[in-house]
Amino acid sequence: QVQLVESGGGLVQAGGSLRLSCAASGRTFSDYTMGWFRQAPGKEREFVAYISRDGLAFYADSVKGRSTISGDNAKNTVYLQMNSLKPEDTAVYYCAAALLKITTITSQYDYWGQGTQVTVSS
Repeated sequence: QVQLVESGGGLVQAGGSLRLSCAASGRTFSDYTMGWFRQAPGKEREFVAYISRDGLAFYADSVKGRSTISGDNAKNTVYLQMNSLKPEDTAVYYCAAALLKITTITSQYDYWGQGTQVTVSS
């Protein structure tokens, strides 16, 4: 019932910035925690950040201080601004939605986007 479409990935040099976008449709945006996850080849999918339906933001230690998650309820869109990018940030980044719960756990998210590739060169 919820469709998520990510955009904004690409190739950047270390130290550069990207802003990822996730457009949501199908359900009331405010009913969901919106999260960003990433998965590098051969690694588990890991939590990056979430923003709750009340606007509470939380970040993984790996990105804290250099990333900002924000949402625009009117546009049903969530953003992830990433600065000071590192090669280890290279991954497919996924947008996800968790209905009426606030969580960092991958399996607790109900809907997922298709992913957008972020590649950071050294």
